[in-house]
Amino acid sequence: MEDDSPYEISIVRAGVDQDVSDRKLVDVVEATLRRHHVSQASISVALVDDPRIAELNAAHLAHDGPTDVLTFDLRDEKTQSGGSHNNRIEGEIVVSVDTAAREAKSRGHDISTELALYAVHGTLHLLGFDDQASEDAARMHGLEDDILSSLGVGPVYRRPAK
Repeated sequence: MEDDSPYEISIVRAGVDQDVSDRKLVDVVEATLRRHHVSQASISVALVDDPRIAELNAAHLAHDGPTDVLTFDLRDEKTQSGGSHNNRIEGEIVVSVDTAAREAKSRGHDISTELALYAVHGTLHLLGFDDQASEDAARMHGLEDDILSSLGVGPVYRRPAK
C-alpha cells in the first residue's frame, strides 16, 4: 500500500495456506471504494477455511454451514448513520478459501479470481448494498462484474460458461 493512499487494506490469512495475491485483493477493494467515492477506509480481508466461516455464520447470522463471504461493518452507530458528513468505511470481510476453491472449479476459473469476486462483494456490502431481493442481487452482481472488468479480470459472476 502506498503511504499517500486514503485506504488501509490488510489481508489476514487465518489458518489457510493458499497461493493468492494479496495485491490483487487489495486492488479490487480499493477500486470498489474509489468507484463509490469513499474518502477513507480501513478494511481487513480475512481468508479462512469452511469450518471457521461456518462458526461465524452460525454465531452472527444463525445460519448453518459455510458461506462464501461475511461482512462486518465496524463503524460506530454515529458514523454508520452518516454523522459528521463522514465518508469513512471501517470493516472486515471474511471469505472462505474452501468455498472459493469449489466455486472456482465449477465456474472454470482460478481461485484468485473467485476470491476477487468475494472481496468486491464484501466491499459493496460495507457500502450499503444488499442482495436479499433478486433485483438488488442483480444490481450487485452487475457492479461486481463492472469493477472486475475495469481491472482486467473480466466478468466473473456472469462469465460465459466454458
